[in-house]
Amino acid sequence: VQLMLVNLASPVGPPFALKTVTPSAFIQNMLQSTEERLNNTTEVNPPRILEWFDMSNTLHQKFSLIHMERPLFQPFPSELVFQNFTPLQTYKLPLILLNNDKVLRHVKLEQQESEDFFVVGPVNSGSKVAPGMSITFTVGFTPKENKDYEGRLICVTERERFEIPVRAIGPRAILDFRDEIFFPICLVKAFTQKTHLLRNIGNSQAKFKLHTQRPFSVKPSFGTLDVGESLQVTVSFHPLTVGDHREDLLLHYHTGEDVFISLCGSCEELDIHLEPECVTLKRTYIGLTNVHTVSLTNSSDTTLQYCWTMWPIQEVEEKNSVLLQEEKEEESKGQRLFECESSSTAAHHYSVQSGALQENGTTINCFYIFVVQKGEIWPNTTAQFSIVFKPEEAKIYQHTVYCDVTGRESNLPLTITGEGLGPELELSYSLMDMNNVFIGDKDQYDVQMSNVGFIEALFRFSVPDTTFGRCFSISPVEGVVPPGASQNVKVTFQSSNLGTFSEDLLLNVNGQPHPHTLTFRGCVIGPTFHFNVFELNFGDVAFGFPATLTCTLFNTSFVPMNFSLRVLGDGSGSQSVSSSSQVSNLSHKNWKGHAARVRPVEFTIIPAAGSVRAMSDVNIKVTLCSNTVKVYRLALVVDVEGGQTLQNLCDPALSSEAVSREGVSFLHSQASIDADSLRITLHLPDKEPHQSNS
Repeated sequence: VQLMLVNLASPVGPPFALKTVTPSAFIQNMLQSTEERLNNTTEVNPPRILEWFDMSNTLHQKFSLIHMERPLFQPFPSELVFQNFTPLQTYKLPLILLNNDKVLRHVKLEQQESEDFFVVGPVNSGSKVAPGMSITFTVGFTPKENKDYEGRLICVTERERFEIPVRAIGPRAILDFRDEIFFPICLVKAFTQKTHLLRNIGNSQAKFKLHTQRPFSVKPSFGTLDVGESLQVTVSFHPLTVGDHREDLLLHYHTGEDVFISLCGSCEELDIHLEPECVTLKRTYIGLTNVHTVSLTNSSDTTLQYCWTMWPIQEVEEKNSVLLQEEKEEESKGQRLFECESSSTAAHHYSVQSGALQENGTTINCFYIFVVQKGEIWPNTTAQFSIVFKPEEAKIYQHTVYCDVTGRESNLPLTITGEGLGPELELSYSLMDMNNVFIGDKDQYDVQMSNVGFIEALFRFSVPDTTFGRCFSISPVEGVVPPGASQNVKVTFQSSNLGTFSEDLLLNVNGQPHPHTLTFRGCVIGPTFHFNVFELNFGDVAFGFPATLTCTLFNTSFVPMNFSLRVLGDGSGSQSVSSSSQVSNLSHKNWKGHAARVRPVEFTIIPAAGSVRAMSDVNIKVTLCSNTVKVYRLALVVDVEGGQTLQNLCDPALSSEAVSREGVSFLHSQASIDADSLRITLHLPDKEPHQSNS
């Protein structure tokens, strides 16, 4: 009884304290008898309160110093447990209720209906219990068979009702696991293992599951053992960070018990690095290769594993966190059991899963790492890695790859730099000033391309999609120039539009990021021409008597010229009448009527319109038949026609089309010809008409 009072005086723990049971404590508890377990119970917990009562209407002591989270009476033990029993025998346990209040309190025990458990109260069970004093009940148990039993007792005080669990533990499986497993010092990203022979020393079949957290893993993660059977369990330690690591290995029985085994390990880092850490490769032409060697030396006594990745380990772990989360979700939903990595490939589980390079010739931005992308380095040996540079463009390449190696927490970076050289194609000139170009004239220019490099140059010309850019044609427009050779290209220009221009023809060379520029600039002008005289002087001309003078129109341009001639200020009526026509056809009366008509057309030009071939001339006849007495001082005007069909005039026999007039008429001032050269002044004597009928 004194021992029980000491137990009651011990501190009461939190109502939901999490207890961690080691394998040795579990074995000890399971092998004890009912009385031994009671004697070894040293902790009490407040029971679960089912109902509260209002003490203001029934009691004189309406207030209590006991906190509402604790009942007025504390039961001991907090849970009545019967174990290692034999069927049809009766077992008894005392249940002590201690008055925690400062006043007298009444308590009674209500037994739930049960064929297996019974309660025997004390003689003074109806009286009140003094402060700090206790009352003892006896709980009996008579099992019919060897299995688990559950029940409860209801305790009623003046303030509350609470329950006391009662259970009987039947046959149990007991696995003799160690309380702690210590691993030797391990290199970061390496792994070490310990094997334990697990035996079932209980009296029931064991169905169990094993689970732990990284960096520890266990295999098998589940199993079944009959009584007396054994099984080898391998626990692995695979640290990814330097320092001490501690986790719990959870052993879960199918009967609901959980046992925790402590796992402890320490991790350290090796002094290992790549030689060199930065690689600068020689300048390499497109399509050619350049090789450099990088070494990694293992100076330890441990076999190291390596794996080349494209990302640092932080990014790889972020990518794998999604996969790990999916694994946890599947485990919580019961879709599959958790299985940890324990094979040799697990040393690079993260990098291989989402960042590793493949084997033999995997390209990384035009860099290749040959031999093997993952493997092992034996103790005190050196691994050689070949970095092959094969550029695809003429530019500077820079990339960083990472070697995930055992013994180093962070990946070893390797920065690779290389410059790709494209075909070296040079133009004989980059600017051509075409100056003045006649409209419709076809001009050709030769451009020489020289390949001064060591690889062939695949080229292609392109012209801008502009008004004058579409006037260029190139032959050949594409091709290949071998090393040390030259290629002539003809550039042809022909425009049907006037104006100044500056166009950039682009030479694109395969492998060069930027094209070469070939600039053509100039001005498209109309045809140039002039007359052989500056003036046509008819002198004194008789009334009605035709007079004819001739002149020559010279086309000084390299394109044909369409022209039309007219006299400014000439009449707009019918053709003038000559004197012979007047005498033979008109009477004097009719002549007066004829003179009163609208002023006739008095000048005749032959040809009035036509075409002059390039660098040629044409003779012009101008005839004046005057029907007006006056002084003539007029101008002979040349209208030069242009347009997109002007090119057809180079050889009339080539086209049967009429020359189209699109309203684009070039006057003398627009054709850059002096106005005096286009204006022919005709002088006639200023005479009054005769009064006679002659």
